[in-house]
Amino acid sequence: MKAIKLKENIYWVGGIDWNLRNFHGYLTQCGSTYNAYLIIDEKITLIDTTKYYLVDELLQRISSVIEPSKIDYIISNHTEMDHSGGLPKLMEICPNAEIIVSPAGEKGLKAHYKKNWKFKIVKTGDKLKIGKYTLDFVLTPMIHWPDNMAAYLSEEKILFSNDAFGQHIASYERFDDEYPLDMIIREAQKYYANIVLCYSGQVINALKTLANLQIDIIAPSHGIIWRNNIPEILKYYKKWSANEFDNCAAIIYDTMWNSTKILAESIQTAFENKNIKTQMFSLQHNHISDIMTDLMNAKYICVGSPTLNNNILPTVSAFLTYMKGLAPKNRVGLAFGSFGWSGQSVDIVNDILKSCGFQMLEPIKAQYIPDKIALDNIVKNLESKL
Repeated sequence: MKAIKLKENIYWVGGIDWNLRNFHGYLTQCGSTYNAYLIIDEKITLIDTTKYYLVDELLQRISSVIEPSKIDYIISNHTEMDHSGGLPKLMEICPNAEIIVSPAGEKGLKAHYKKNWKFKIVKTGDKLKIGKYTLDFVLTPMIHWPDNMAAYLSEEKILFSNDAFGQHIASYERFDDEYPLDMIIREAQKYYANIVLCYSGQVINALKTLANLQIDIIAPSHGIIWRNNIPEILKYYKKWSANEFDNCAAIIYDTMWNSTKILAESIQTAFENKNIKTQMFSLQHNHISDIMTDLMNAKYICVGSPTLNNNILPTVSAFLTYMKGLAPKNRVGLAFGSFGWSGQSVDIVNDILKSCGFQMLEPIKAQYIPDKIALDNIVKNLESKL
């Protein structure tokens, strides 16, 4: 296991998690990496570590460059354990190393590991001189934890961006010119939709700060490193953080006896008759994290459920809870569903979508199996509202 050079004296030394398939509750079909970076200077500096079960891989990669015991500084950009899990073992090897953290980062690491390590707290604007190189720090709280920060190596124009600009991709390739760009962007969108979306305001502020930096490389904490397509990923981050979306509809539903599915298809027809693109997502066949990835681009969010025990189906409830927590903004909502003898589901879905701050269209209900007349009326009425 060897280190991979970013620039002279600067290396990627992280771990590749080929088998990871679930992270923060969403599917990671491509696995992931936990990126750590080693800077060789008068003061040997390591930026972040890995999950605990990949720490030996981290140490092997460091050892291909220097003895790990020679590390002077460990910069902890984020205390979450996919980044800090290797710290306990690493600090056994280099007990005199100083850990560079944000104020909240120090509290987080002490709370996690209950160790009396040597900490140095930094804030936005602080610098760390490690020899010929200087690291500048920018606190980026709530992207996506209170302790988050980024580090900038000004002499080499490298931004160690922490979770920003990352993706969950396990690969032998390390750089964006070595891996299909459309796949990187797709995974970056999925990462943003499922982790960062609810913190878009903080992302906007961070982008304003980073706009003043000259950047040759963005080195995130997960996935592929950016060096040839930096304007492309910055363009997408500006779009995503601004909650910009396309004039399209995401139709998400579950069904028991296909009546709600039939309603979903009629809703799709109404949108397509108005030349509005649609995507259909059955919750029996699509994971909520994959739905969120596409939903981020949709103006219209349509959610359907039949009534079950005076309530909604558990799959629909789970999706709505997940989506509400991620907080997409400025959308148009539509609740729909079928029922037998009661019919509470549509009102429940409508109330949840309304509580998300969505502008609501008139709910659509159908009892038992809707006939052609009912479906034609649904299409006609919805078209008139679009």
